[in-house]
Amino acid sequence: MSALSLHGIRKDYGEARAVDDITLDFPDGQLTALLGPSGCGKTTLLRMIAGLEVPTAGTVTVGGRDITRVPAHKRKFGMVFQSFALFPHLTVRDNVAYALTIAGTARGEAAARADTLLDLVQLTGFGDRRIGQLSGGQKQRVAIARALAQEPEVFLLDEPMSALDAKLREEMQVELRLLQQRLGITTIVVTHDQREAMTMADRIIVMSKGRVEQAGTPQEIYHWPATGFVAGFIGRANFMDGVAQDGRIMVGGVALSLPRPAQFLTGSAVQLVCRPEGIRLGAGLAEVNSIEGRVTFVRDLGPVRDIYLETRLGRLVAEQSADQSRVLAVGDRVHLSLPPDALRLYPGLPVTLPATALAAE
Repeated sequence: MSALSLHGIRKDYGEARAVDDITLDFPDGQLTALLGPSGCGKTTLLRMIAGLEVPTAGTVTVGGRDITRVPAHKRKFGMVFQSFALFPHLTVRDNVAYALTIAGTARGEAAARADTLLDLVQLTGFGDRRIGQLSGGQKQRVAIARALAQEPEVFLLDEPMSALDAKLREEMQVELRLLQQRLGITTIVVTHDQREAMTMADRIIVMSKGRVEQAGTPQEIYHWPATGFVAGFIGRANFMDGVAQDGRIMVGGVALSLPRPAQFLTGSAVQLVCRPEGIRLGAGLAEVNSIEGRVTFVRDLGPVRDIYLETRLGRLVAEQSADQSRVLAVGDRVHLSLPPDALRLYPGLPVTLPATALAAE
């Protein structure tokens, strides 16, 4: 049974539609990431789940119980926002215990519970400190401990790591994921950072313009993006505009083969996508989908190099392992191939190719 379900959720602000007809289930005990660019509706959706916004249409249920119009303070949900909203005049312990004490829990019991939670988030011995004495990562842990104090049914986080520096953000992503797995709480994280979503989530919901583009595991989203938008938003990708012809795709006068014949009418505009790691460098021109390219730029990232290439297909970026024997440099010419299994095909914007290109084999 799903811990949390949304059915036909919509949110309008006047004539502007922020969230449009979303139906989703959030399985019990899983961490789900709501991922998308700014303005896609992910925070609005989270606020409706939390009870901070009332949907224009649709229902929110927990364990089959309709909570659509139940106010936020009556939902047993824990929340952490971008701004941790900690009380600077209280100690760390009192910040964590605050929700318990105002709910009537005895002061000594609330303090003991707060210390247990501080141990859980690796802040043992920090109870008597003031908030101003903490680092950004420590403040985030206090906010998490406070949200967990009332043993929430659902844990909601809105861009909780956006204020942290890159190294600390990656460390906290792992720590938060390990904590969620240990506690088994149904958790929803809003983020615009695809690396964060890939690191933490059991399941990713990719949103655009108020709608769900795709829902799936990180591997499904990355390797089998349902739309060109998802392919471009998750990871890196090379995009090529082309035209379908007799089951193959014409791009820049080159006929590219797919694992299965393209299910588009001849002359239809299409878009091919290939991840940089999917391109094979040094391949022979006799291989399927092989062309020649010229290196225009090399970016050395340590374990891999990004090789920027000018080709008949347009500008491509390929990934080369640092342990490969041939070190490519700007100006080098190299054979490359785009294996059919590495290509993903989507409807494209109309393009005009010369008749000679459409006739090419």
